[in-house]
Amino acid sequence: MGHRALVAYRRPDRLYDLRYSHWGGAELSLVDAIGPSSPLANGAIDTTLFADSVARDRILTDFLDPCIYEALYLVSPNSGYAVDAFRVCWLEWGDGRDEGRGAILESRPEDDRAIRTWFRATKTTLADVVEMGVLSRRAAQVYLESRLCEERGAVVYTYRGAEGAGDD
Repeated sequence: MGHRALVAYRRPDRLYDLRYSHWGGAELSLVDAIGPSSPLANGAIDTTLFADSVARDRILTDFLDPCIYEALYLVSPNSGYAVDAFRVCWLEWGDGRDEGRGAILESRPEDDRAIRTWFRATKTTLADVVEMGVLSRRAAQVYLESRLCEERGAVVYTYRGAEGAGDD
């Protein structure tokens, strides 16, 4: 299965080139692995481009499927390969409905376990509350999104996919 990550390299024209990492979502391991001497994290990031010339706002809506990816990395080669890491949170409950709602939370490797634990516990509790009939799915999702935004500074988005994006 892997721990998939999408790695976006900022170009001089402010667009991004996207690459894939099969294990890069595990514990945000690429933060310290990407650098001027190892821009592809010593082979942890695929050499072939996943997509090129992508505007930043399209990374989330067209390429970052929250059901598939666990992490997003924004890399700035012109700033010494500075890396901003984000944990991807899937905001749906896996019953086949509306699976494209997600959120990204900026994170560092030392904070990542706490963020993942908090998110899983909150989402699991809300799923139980929905199952008991106390809240509707929609109300639970709105609550989860508001907690992520207000308490964790998350960016919530709806993944729509792009024609040809993510084809294996």
